[in-house]
Amino acid sequence: MECTVTWTGATGARSGMGFLAENGGRNLAPRPMETVLAGTGGCTAYDVVLILKRGRHDVRGCSVQLKAERASTDPKVFTRIHMHFTVRGHKLQAPAVERAIAMSHEKYCSASAMLAKTAEMTTSFELVEDAAEA
Repeated sequence: MECTVTWTGATGARSGMGFLAENGGRNLAPRPMETVLAGTGGCTAYDVVLILKRGRHDVRGCSVQLKAERASTDPKVFTRIHMHFTVRGHKLQAPAVERAIAMSHEKYCSASAMLAKTAEMTTSFELVEDAAEA
């Protein structure tokens, strides 16, 4: 299972659940476990942006790509989740981003804390430099 969540600063969200055709659905929207994964990505991305902004860092965007593995037997809980953050901003420092990600997972993100009960959680990140505003 994979998904990417991007924090844009905009409000509004799409809702609905998608179920496979063999289960009576039309597979038009995310399935419930995809929604859990996406919600976790949204929770932690929000934390990272907020932590960086509070530290007066010039953060301009944050995407999180999540890759997860699930147990093969019911209940098919997540057993591994890797989150790769792409953080965009001006003159961001790697230690500050690393600290923000750690703080999200260790203290603030309730979704990550919940999933960490069954899943091995790993993270990585990359920085994308934006030119200074004129």
